[in-house]
Amino acid sequence: MANPRQRVDQEPGFILHAFPYRETSLIVEALTRNHGRVALMAKGARRPHSTLRGQLMAFQPLWLDWSGGGELKNLMRVDWQGGQPLLTGRALLCGYYLNELLLKLIAREDAHPTLFEGYGDALRDLAQGVATEPLLRRFELRLLRELGYGLDLEFEAVTGAPIRAEGAYVSDIERGLVSVGAEAGGGGALPGRVLRNMAREAFDEPETQQHAKVLLRRLLNHYLGGQPLQSRRVFMELQEL
Repeated sequence: MANPRQRVDQEPGFILHAFPYRETSLIVEALTRNHGRVALMAKGARRPHSTLRGQLMAFQPLWLDWSGGGELKNLMRVDWQGGQPLLTGRALLCGYYLNELLLKLIAREDAHPTLFEGYGDALRDLAQGVATEPLLRRFELRLLRELGYGLDLEFEAVTGAPIRAEGAYVSDIERGLVSVGAEAGGGGALPGRVLRNMAREAFDEPETQQHAKVLLRRLLNHYLGGQPLQSRRVFMELQEL
């Protein structure tokens, strides 16, 4: 049975999402290093003079204090760690995309310290203007691996042979990468050189970016179970404008 008196102090975390609760409070979804994704009730946070009101900042490293052993805990205190520029423009949209992936794919209270660090690194890179396409592909790949959904990018699924740069492969979600031969390199097959780049998290080449985006989106859509991503829809609408 959960301990109703559980108290956590100064836990590193990020705010993923917040929405109104009753008249003056908020429900906050946070990603934390040692406790995973947690739901926190910020009592009175919508009141004009609440000490929590100005501290619940998305994409900023925070220290979080909470108490309670149920699924919804009571947020007691928030402290800003500092040193993180605000996200703007395209970087802000990318940040919302990362948050939505985490909200939809990570179970509550399932800690992933490596993923937490990777998320923090991604936010810092976005704030510093790092190219977004390689950054997003790298995070998507790490997210899938951390959750146990990672694709083996180094070995062919049927024979166990190493992926050949000159080969061509198709992705089977249940089995992995299956060789179709170099002569079948069209029709959606993935070049072996692209897969080897992905295995090294080398996403700088346009060809690798293009194939990786299609492959990782297919995998993510599968594990999302058909749930649409609002951040992706907004981004596409803005591109059309």
